[in-house]
Amino acid sequence: MKPFALYGDHIWMDTDSALQLMPESFGICDGSGRCAGVFKTLPRAFEGISVRDLRGHLIVPGYIDLHTHAAQYRNIGLGMDHQLIDWLSDLTYPEEARFADPAFARTVYGRFAAELKAGFTTRAVIFASAHTEATSILAELMEETGLISYIGRVNMDRSAPDYIREPDAASAVAETARWLEAESGRHARTHPILTPRFIPSCTPDLLEGLACLREQYRLPVQSHLDEQPEEIEWVRELCPESVSYAAAYDRYGFLSGRSVMAHCIYMTDDEIGLMKERSTFIAHCPGSNANVRSGIAPIRRYLGEGLSVGLGTDISGGSSLDMADAVRDALAASRLLWRLSDDHPKHLSAQECFSLATAGGGAFFGRVGRFEPGYEFDAVAVDDTRWAWPGDDLSTRFEKFIYNARSGDVKAKYAAGTQIL
Repeated sequence: MKPFALYGDHIWMDTDSALQLMPESFGICDGSGRCAGVFKTLPRAFEGISVRDLRGHLIVPGYIDLHTHAAQYRNIGLGMDHQLIDWLSDLTYPEEARFADPAFARTVYGRFAAELKAGFTTRAVIFASAHTEATSILAELMEETGLISYIGRVNMDRSAPDYIREPDAASAVAETARWLEAESGRHARTHPILTPRFIPSCTPDLLEGLACLREQYRLPVQSHLDEQPEEIEWVRELCPESVSYAAAYDRYGFLSGRSVMAHCIYMTDDEIGLMKERSTFIAHCPGSNANVRSGIAPIRRYLGEGLSVGLGTDISGGSSLDMADAVRDALAASRLLWRLSDDHPKHLSAQECFSLATAGGGAFFGRVGRFEPGYEFDAVAVDDTRWAWPGDDLSTRFEKFIYNARSGDVKAKYAAGTQIL
């Protein structure tokens, strides 16, 4: 890769969590796909490199989608009057069962991958379905986009209909191992992630088998945690030996700095302490939490406790794959919680939600989500002429960007220095 620069109006959160505004500047990608910094003029060491002129465009770090379900893409907007468990049984499981057909999977996943490619997302952590061939198709299509992703074959051997549930724990573990072997070394930018759907769908034997695979293949983990009170009570009944839902995962080694747990709305003090101790990432999915009537996660508290938090679209609980919507949903949810709760601290700011979407989720992938030297060069150029006015300074344009941007405003995109758009 040769070094290059993007010329435009750069905005990012620095390592001190301060908003950086650099109008008419050069963001430089070095020859390794990492950021060399943002400068008003090209440094002598980079004189003569290729410059892409994005004059008048906002240039921001790519957004990171920490939690979404590709196999639910066709169901966006359906079943929002259902409670979680009924929503799974009545709509989600029947839809995911259709991915047993590879042709169906290729059609749906093709549209899913194309929408991700066109929008703000440069990296994503994705649930597929319980079908090995379909999951491999999704990985193939995501690799073609140039985006960077983790993709998981879903595991479930209880609490689901026969047509979607795996026969037994041994079969599920064996099939997941077969998928991992098939994917080994196959892609450069698309990686496997261990995916127990959630504790109620996995027997202890399955969880133990997956724990062995995690050790053998050194895998990250994704699942769901503390989404709804009824689910938490269900886990309490299934796992009486564990003091909490989080502890039930931790028993199998599934909480670590390479783990993402979606939702985390109702965590106890003990769970917060455990998640912090294990450095586990929280995927905050405010759109889904509103649609499926789960609740509002106290993200301000989690950040204050030093937990690692990013944002997720969580389709089809969420109704949009556009991460710009996730940022606005996070803002709205925090403000509602602040208004409705006497003891909740101040709501999140636009800058903080922007940080969750970039550096917050980016940390799961390493040094990602900032235009700081040594960070991987993920960048999105945005045409803001639809809402900006002559005389608006860059601070004003940033605020309007948060509230107005849509995927269609994206005009250029890079992930680890590779041009996507």
